[in-house]
Amino acid sequence: MQNRIAFVTGASRGIGRACALALSSAGARVVLAARQVDKLEQVAAEIRAAGSDAFVVPIDMAAPDSIRAAFSKAAKEFGRIDILVNNAAITKDGLAMRMKPQDWDTVIATNLTGAFVATQQVLLGMMRERWGRIINVTSVVAEAGNAGQANYVASKAGLIGLTKSLAQEMASRNVTVNAVAPGFIDTDMTQSLAQEFKDRLLAAIPLQRLGRPEDVAAAVRFLASDEAAYITGHVLNVNGGMYM
Repeated sequence: MQNRIAFVTGASRGIGRACALALSSAGARVVLAARQVDKLEQVAAEIRAAGSDAFVVPIDMAAPDSIRAAFSKAAKEFGRIDILVNNAAITKDGLAMRMKPQDWDTVIATNLTGAFVATQQVLLGMMRERWGRIINVTSVVAEAGNAGQANYVASKAGLIGLTKSLAQEMASRNVTVNAVAPGFIDTDMTQSLAQEFKDRLLAAIPLQRLGRPEDVAAAVRFLASDEAAYITGHVLNVNGGMYM
């Protein structure tokens, strides 16, 4: 992965941050993208302190113009993107019967449409280079469903469909497209859950623990590597066995 250029969305914390650090440690030069530039700069400082290259760009995944501008800045800095990790996502949970149209639209726009627009920015360059890795971070709930998250589940299930379609479109150009489906990972999003709910979760996970961002990042790093050259259109579950 030496000198490959990786672009990671939602890189300011949690899984995105772990992915950026993992790709950097494998030799990639990393573009860090998220809304919170101050947090991105902290991640960039970690990467630079380890002797690697990091470049920060602001991005709003619900705004196509912001996405295009972020990739344009990255292209001016590095010339190309070899690895794209579509990780950024939001939740706006609620029962379907009471879900506001805006909550549906915002989650789909950010998690699914935003990932598609980001992917469009790199396809031509990857085709030209005849090498590329696109990794979409989906979720265990995209496969199993989850009450109260119809918008989030639909967006993440849509990412799986997008992954498989793009894998077929891009295979002849040596561009692989895969997905990683995390289970419940110990991040800011899960730390706010009630302890009673966490206890029920743990009882449903054969490995008896929440995942770590580094568990997901290791899967992303593998799929981005040359060792994964014969894997495409695959959904790699990182969920401790809670869905098989």
